[in-house]
Amino acid sequence: MKLKVCGITQLEQLQQVDELHINYAGLIFYNQSSRCIVNKLKAGDVKPLSLSLKKVGVFVNADEHDIMTQVENFGLDIVQLHGDETPGFCNHISNHVTVIKAFRITPTNEQNIDWMVKPYEEYCDFYLFDTNRKNAYGGTGEKFDWKILTKNKINKPFFLSGGIGLNDVERLNVFEHPFFFAVDVNSKVEIAEGIKDIDVIRKLAHGLLIK
Repeated sequence: MKLKVCGITQLEQLQQVDELHINYAGLIFYNQSSRCIVNKLKAGDVKPLSLSLKKVGVFVNADEHDIMTQVENFGLDIVQLHGDETPGFCNHISNHVTVIKAFRITPTNEQNIDWMVKPYEEYCDFYLFDTNRKNAYGGTGEKFDWKILTKNKINKPFFLSGGIGLNDVERLNVFEHPFFFAVDVNSKVEIAEGIKDIDVIRKLAHGLLIK
């Protein structure tokens, strides 16, 4: 599996995460998030960095112009659409950049994931499954029942998200699904909102079977 550290707000920590050979770093462009990088990270500092990891821009119901402007300004490699974006909208964005479409999962094992993702199948490169909570677009620190995913085919590589931390290493290493691709962490690897605990991330990366 691969590892994505989301919600990075400091240039130094972006570089530190890269030095740990983390695969993806998430930069949030959603103004209502406490981890939004606007006014925290400068595009002119981020874009020139020589990084091995992929920079993922996280957007919630943003318009295409805003998204593509940030892709260019920050040199984003991937766009994560974490709102209520339509399949058609994802299609437009995917014509320009790799797309992760996020889906919020309810805390019940009755959710039909295959039915939910099917309209998006042709228009994005990855899925991300996060915990659903009213009036929240991610960053809840809460888990959903991963067994829901094993009851669905899904048919596209996906990121597993939602309240994942160091205590979940053993469960993650034995979680099986043919399209389980990456783990996405955020709040459970922080000292404070937007400030990552690099030592915890190091231990997490060491414990997971990262490729």
